[in-house]
Amino acid sequence: RKEENAEYKDLIASDSTAKEVLGWAKNRLNKFYNPKLHKAAPKQELSAQDRVFVAQGGTPPPTAAPGGVAGTGITAFVQVSEHRADAEKESPPPPPETWDAYQKKGGESSGVLSMLDMLVADLDKEMQEMEVEEKNSQEEYEQFMEDS
Repeated sequence: RKEENAEYKDLIASDSTAKEVLGWAKNRLNKFYNPKLHKAAPKQELSAQDRVFVAQGGTPPPTAAPGGVAGTGITAFVQVSEHRADAEKESPPPPPETWDAYQKKGGESSGVLSMLDMLVADLDKEMQEMEVEEKNSQEEYEQFMEDS
């Protein structure tokens, strides 16, 4: 019974964490696909000492700027070609023919966001099933202990 209970607690903890991560991912996707639904991160709270300093006319402490491209720490994507000493440089050929003009597609995010919603619903369902199973197992165990 102890093993079942430990497994239940582990599953509930991992499913809760997974739901939290999926919620974060969905919010991040909403920032791009549906800016109206995006929830911005809460503002940084100042410590008591910093609040006093700002109230007396000081400037708030700087926040750490996100580093590089998309916060990855990479500052630039650089492509270097071989340098030539030749003075003759040919102009590149004209670009090849491509498809029609670019058109923005709408509703492309619904597939990804609905998939995330389905994953969260599956996690909720699994957690609910495990809670009912745990409750029933505990009742059976208590009944067994009373009978013996």
